[in-house]
Amino acid sequence: MRILCSNDDGIHARGLESLVKIARALSDDVWVVAPQDEQSGAARALTLAHPLRIRKYDDRRFSVSGTPSDAVLMAMTKVLTDKKPDLILSGVNNGQNIAEDVTVSGTVAAAFQGMSMGVPSIALSLARFSREKARWASPEAHGAPIVEQLLKAGWPKDVVINVNFPDRAPEEITAVEVTSQGHRDAYQLFAEERKDLRGGTYYWYGYSGELSNPPEGTDLKAIYEGRISITPLHLALTHVDAHASLSKSLNGSTKSA
Repeated sequence: MRILCSNDDGIHARGLESLVKIARALSDDVWVVAPQDEQSGAARALTLAHPLRIRKYDDRRFSVSGTPSDAVLMAMTKVLTDKKPDLILSGVNNGQNIAEDVTVSGTVAAAFQGMSMGVPSIALSLARFSREKARWASPEAHGAPIVEQLLKAGWPKDVVINVNFPDRAPEEITAVEVTSQGHRDAYQLFAEERKDLRGGTYYWYGYSGELSNPPEGTDLKAIYEGRISITPLHLALTHVDAHASLSKSLNGSTKSA
């Protein structure tokens, strides 16, 4: 089985080391194509106005001067030209990708890029709720068995699997739970205003750290309570109820109010 590893934290990220360990526990045909620099929050962006460059580190390790989606696209069309991967793993992200995170996550976006090109894809992320050292041992201990179970179970071709590991040591993780994407009841992102050395104003995004109060069955609840969250995601964003309601009011109409 050929596995392609990518991420959004960049080619030198510690989480990519964990991802490669997971992949090598599953196969001896492991390739890495990741962004040259950190691309957190890049979502599904593609580099359209600038040239892309591929840097080779060894026979199976490359970086791309672009976004996570660029990295997977270049891997599929310019690097792995002899045989496409059987599986794409993205991560392990240094921070959770749950609830609203998935819409801006470069980690999840890399998996969506792979899925859109016909390859089963899994995004993996490690939750961080404290300033302590990231617990990379948790995805390294549980990652390969979970991927094996997922591959055995299978999932639809238009679905990406989003795996999040809680901020706990491997032995403190209580269970694995298949979850739904949650929604935070507290907006965490804020922009802090600062001054540079010349008196100019600049802004730096940060997170409040305030936890929401999510319902059972969501990715948020699972991570808060120490369970590994597995959420099947897809790109169908149409809101069915709103579609039905608006169709009754607007279909066939050409006049403004």
